[in-house]
Amino acid sequence: MKEVYSNIIQFRGSHFDFGIMQGEQLKDSWIVKNREEQWKVRKPLFSIQVDETKEVYERFAPQLWEEFLGLQEALEWPMERVLLEFGGYRVAVPRSGCSIYAKDNFFLRNYDYHPKTYEGRYMLYEPKDKGYATIGVSQKITGRCEGMNEKGFVMAYNFVNRRKPGDGFVCNMIGRILLETCASVDEGVALLQEIPHRGSFNYVLLDRETTEPAIVEASPRGVEVRTDAICTNHFEHFKEENRNYLVDSKRRQKVIEEHSTQQKDAETMFALFNDPEKGVFSDLYSSWAGTIHTSAYFPQDLITWIALGGNQQHTSFNFAEWLKGNEIANQKVTGRVQTDIPFVHMERANWYRTTN
Repeated sequence: MKEVYSNIIQFRGSHFDFGIMQGEQLKDSWIVKNREEQWKVRKPLFSIQVDETKEVYERFAPQLWEEFLGLQEALEWPMERVLLEFGGYRVAVPRSGCSIYAKDNFFLRNYDYHPKTYEGRYMLYEPKDKGYATIGVSQKITGRCEGMNEKGFVMAYNFVNRRKPGDGFVCNMIGRILLETCASVDEGVALLQEIPHRGSFNYVLLDRETTEPAIVEASPRGVEVRTDAICTNHFEHFKEENRNYLVDSKRRQKVIEEHSTQQKDAETMFALFNDPEKGVFSDLYSSWAGTIHTSAYFPQDLITWIALGGNQQHTSFNFAEWLKGNEIANQKVTGRVQTDIPFVHMERANWYRTTN
């Protein structure tokens, strides 16, 4: 059992200044030190083209390029390294697990991944130049694996496959662009139909007006939209894009289906997701599919919950009050995770060994 934490990071200002602030925080951090060690054994199988990447960002989210410039200035790195670490375009697509249930104005998510990738950064950002204010969990620093914006638009994604990658954005950067540029499910669907995709993911979208989410099956070869309250790690339409082994994905889907027909309130469903004995929570940390946090988003009230590890009391945040200028007093969210694998933001976490 490991005591873990996520830092609560709050910022209001331009994207360039946001990049500066994050770069200053990252200097000499475990995240950067561990990434340097990890690249010694995990060489990138792709090349970074700065001009091409800048051009595509100017089309979809020019403000994020300003954030990269701020990171570059603070870290004193060449832009190629900034884009390798944080760019989210034509870079490696990770594998992971994850389960989602969204219905009747609440959105639940188990984030299943590897501890050596978890950054422990819970972000609240209000841009002063362009884009909606957002709250959520960072991935690869500039990306978001899930979150909600000031309009009550919620987004999270589930991994499906990284076979046959395309020239496009990776999931976490698509998540960030969705949250900063879309006010509704319809706008999110339209963006996902237009933006180029690096890998195959389910993007689950909810807003204040919808009671059931849109699930967008997106791959480099096509995009399909369906409606369902439950989403795990496989496609229903593009079945040819699925991995061969879907037993665990379909098992979690069935568990959620069975419980949701009886109990649908947020507290009960959150407890289902967060209980290691109930069949949705996963302890497969060394297989890149262990549940690190359980989260909830309430788009009408702009409330969020998060719990690190299993059987934990959630921490609640009032995003509506934060948007009024009331800062969050807490500096960290803490919890306990049943693993001895090191977390990338807390300690040495290279890829030479699976555990400490």
